[in-house]
Amino acid sequence: MALTFHENLGTGTRSRSDVETRRFLTLLWVMAVTEFKLTFHGTTLGYAWSLLRPLLTFGVLLAVFTQVFRFGDSVKDYPALLLLNVMLFTLFAEATQRSVTSVVAREQIVRKAQFPRLVIPLSIVLTEILDLGLNLIAVFIFIVAYGVDPTWTWLLIPVIVLALLVVTVAVSTIVSALYPRFRDVLLIWTVFSTVLFYATPVLYPIGVAPERFRHIVQLNPLTPIFEQAQKWVIDPNAPGALGATKGSEWLLGVSFAILVALCVAAVWIFKREAPRIAEEL
Repeated sequence: MALTFHENLGTGTRSRSDVETRRFLTLLWVMAVTEFKLTFHGTTLGYAWSLLRPLLTFGVLLAVFTQVFRFGDSVKDYPALLLLNVMLFTLFAEATQRSVTSVVAREQIVRKAQFPRLVIPLSIVLTEILDLGLNLIAVFIFIVAYGVDPTWTWLLIPVIVLALLVVTVAVSTIVSALYPRFRDVLLIWTVFSTVLFYATPVLYPIGVAPERFRHIVQLNPLTPIFEQAQKWVIDPNAPGALGATKGSEWLLGVSFAILVALCVAAVWIFKREAPRIAEEL
């Protein structure tokens, strides 16, 4: 009888855990879809803006770096690479920027309802993933039209997105947890995300970066992601994440260690700040 009791207790615990997990995922999906629908609600072009904004950025950057600085002449299929990189970085930039104020923006819900606060920044990231998923269709159409030959490594693009997602979730969690208490986070992150844009191989492969800055850029956890994306999607002959650090492989290890530290910090900070969020609003 005692054995049966313990088995039932264990089953009940697992059932409650399963129910809580399903509720969390359901709430996450509902909030993300709602956010996705409301983002461009009332605009004339609607969802098209989520594609037009990075495309306009891409157009300006392409004109500057190919017509003014002639930078693209030394990089194979530079327009295709630039468009892919802009779309990928837009996920990171938009998700983290919007996550900063996400909890405060939902002050009424946070004060009145009991639910995992983590679902708020995660819903923002999921919304941006939905945007990216649709935008990548246009990106690959452009890449093929530009003349890049499809390869089997295109099937690995989910690995790239997943790696980018890990960094994005970690940063989004940190900034969303800190902002209710430290309002300077918004201004600080606005500046820092701009710095990251230029300190990440978005506009350039790491191989053409000035050598005195190359090691600094390679410490960025985003760098291996964009270097590998170039190899798997645009140019199979590109060095990739590992090849780009040839002779200095320790840099890749440090970059990964920084990523792990970000993830650990995200968990610790959110656990510490979550109980105080309602008080700080």
